[in-house]
Amino acid sequence: MLSEGLLPAMSRVNVEIELPDTLATQAKKAGLLEPEALERMVREALLAKRVEGLVEAREVLAANPLPPMTSEEIQAEIDAYRAEVRRAARP
Repeated sequence: MLSEGLLPAMSRVNVEIELPDTLATQAKKAGLLEPEALERMVREALLAKRVEGLVEAREVLAANPLPPMTSEEIQAEIDAYRAEVRRAARP
């Protein structure tokens, strides 16, 4: 999360694409070749890729479910987490 007033670091990336003339003309008229539109499309594509990865992970887990944990195993995980938090909090 960014602090108020701070902007994210920006990188300049030059991209050259070949499009059919008609498609290029339509995209330009629609404003889709402007930096803001390209940024939005890249962000949307990245989100779609992350969602696709989650769907694949869910399918793998559904095909190979993990065995249920016993209450003792759950408590051991909680205890280990709390111990790690305490260790990390020490100077």
